Amino acid sequence: MIVSFEDVSVQEVRDFWNRRPCNISHSSHPVGTKSYFEEVEARKYFVERHIPRFAQFERWTGKKVLEIGCGIGTDAINFARHGAYVTAVELSVKSLELAKQRAEVYGLQDRIHFFLGNAEELSHFVPIEPYSLVYSFGVIHHTPNPDRVIKQICHYADSKTTIKIMVYHRYSWKVFWILLTYGRGQFWRLRELVARHSEAQTGCPVTHVFTRLEICDLLSRYGISVTNAQFDHIFPYRIPDYRNHRYSKLWYFCWMPGPLFRFLERHWGWHLCLTAELS
Repeated sequence: MIVSFEDVSVQEVRDFWNRRPCNISHSSHPVGTKSYFEEVEARKYFVERHIPRFAQFERWTGKKVLEIGCGIGTDAINFARHGAYVTAVELSVKSLELAKQRAEVYGLQDRIHFFLGNAEELSHFVPIEPYSLVYSFGVIHHTPNPDRVIKQICHYADSKTTIKIMVYHRYSWKVFWILLTYGRGQFWRLRELVARHSEAQTGCPVTHVFTRLEICDLLSRYGISVTNAQFDHIFPYRIPDYRNHRYSKLWYFCWMPGPLFRFLERHWGWHLCLTAELS
């Protein structure tokens, strides 16, 4: 079930991410420098270490990759670095500026073609052609109408295309934590609470959460079959310390054995990572 955010405009979503692009504060180095981008990447993949495994950057050498929602370009750079030809789409002007700057810093600007625009209207500004990989990590759940983005994906896929997307998981530790911490158990406020507290910066205007069944059903409506679905990622660190570049775990995670923590991630992780193809 997609919860309605019909009263939220795409412009509101754009304004939110323009004010603070995702991961922009992951480094204390001057924004836009090579040392800045290197620290941003190191921190991102340290906390979300499942991303390289999911994206399989090395698999797409010499192939065409369409990334929907590239943010400040961490994954786009790694696709290009491994030899892919990348088309990167982003809604936020500020994020796209940094992604372009990042490509220039690493000398990869010839391998990445950037587009600014709304993914719900992708075919209006990105030429239609099939890609080897259509990739979208943590983006579709932040648009008012995820079904429109999924419909657009079909324009860029054929029988040989792999589709990889990550959406937020409804039955996750994160949702449980938000409900207890900010909602005091007021489950009827779940939509509002999850949207407000889903990201490091509060106040995100749109955040959908999905069960595995819900997202698989939504994809199947557009002829997309899920071949693999996995849960991952529980954030174990104290947020105030993390913002100051310190990795101090919450007390209950400090004492938790590693195998138990991984068990929790695989069942109640915040990230629902899907690999799919056209039926």
